[in-house]
Amino acid sequence: MIGKMLARLDKVLSFFEDWTLFISVMMALVALFFNVVLRYGFNYTLAWSEELVREVIIYTTFIGCSAAVKNRSMIKIDASVQLFPKLKTPLTYFSNLMILTFSVMMMAYGWQMAAMQARTFQKTLILQIPLVYLYAILPLTGVLMFIRTLQVIYQDFMQAEAKTESS
Repeated sequence: MIGKMLARLDKVLSFFEDWTLFISVMMALVALFFNVVLRYGFNYTLAWSEELVREVIIYTTFIGCSAAVKNRSMIKIDASVQLFPKLKTPLTYFSNLMILTFSVMMMAYGWQMAAMQARTFQKTLILQIPLVYLYAILPLTGVLMFIRTLQVIYQDFMQAEAKTESS
């Protein structure tokens, strides 16, 4: 039951991550391409394209954190695991616990920062995008990382259980 629910959630989140990252990067790439052509071909620049690229970099960095948790490609120091292989399981669970803690902090503090931006009605300089949208990425990232970490913990637990049953 839990496995099916997590598998379905994984498909939905993967679809969201993959397509929003693809679309946002392609938009930034096209805008930057036209800006380069206009700058060198017609001596004219688009000021908004650089701001768009900056926002896309912010978005892809934070949403990419969720994808990194899913793919187990978070930055880790594995020298201790190589020296002491028996520490692999406890260190893996400790690492997952730290990611869960970080994601809860991202949700809490990100929500506070987004609420502050909502109260002040600030916007970006050129595109006039309300900053609350950019700051809302923080709690969204926290939620996505939390869910992805729970999925990873469940997968690790099921693999350990399967290994125990086969022994």
